[in-house]
Amino acid sequence: MTSQPVTLDIFADPVCPWCLIGKAELDRALESRPDHPFQLIWHPFRLNPQFPREGMDRGDYLRAKFGDRAAEVMAPVAERAAALGLNLAPVLRQPDTTDAHRLMHWAGIEGAQSRVMSGLLKAHWQDSRDIGDAGVLAEIGAKAGMDGEMLARLLASDADRDTVAAREMHARERGINSVPTFIIADRHAVSGAQPASLWQNVIDELSETAQNPG
Repeated sequence: MTSQPVTLDIFADPVCPWCLIGKAELDRALESRPDHPFQLIWHPFRLNPQFPREGMDRGDYLRAKFGDRAAEVMAPVAERAAALGLNLAPVLRQPDTTDAHRLMHWAGIEGAQSRVMSGLLKAHWQDSRDIGDAGVLAEIGAKAGMDGEMLARLLASDADRDTVAAREMHARERGINSVPTFIIADRHAVSGAQPASLWQNVIDELSETAQNPG
């Protein structure tokens, strides 16, 4: 076990399928190493920053993004998810995730980010729920230990909308251009949905270094 926490910054969007896979793999590694040193901090990064607030039909969205290759592109996602025991049932309407990222911003203040991200991913990818809907978001936050009524009031306003946009712009200026992206100790960047074994190896190396600093 390391004596000092190690920051693991994670740039993610809950509508990104590889963020679902990446978190599931990371969670497995963290569960297998309960003394891990990581302090997880989640950062906003919208796959579709110009998306309409009302969202759009998922079929239309996939055709616009991938054309006739939509099924081909999603097949590896479904296969990898199934290997992790995740049954995918995404919503029929692709949501704008600006409000979801506002929720994550507030969750960071309350130390509930990972619980909220789990709720967002499950709602979108497994429960066919609209995470662009304020009521759904307030419920996810409440289940993660936040004040649901307060969240409903905040979501009805434009609170921290500019803050989230600025944080995302900062990420892009740093060179982040895809999700999930992980930055270890503000030094080492790892992109994509990495297997649990990679994270286990990283944790073991960090622990060994802490025990033998010389």
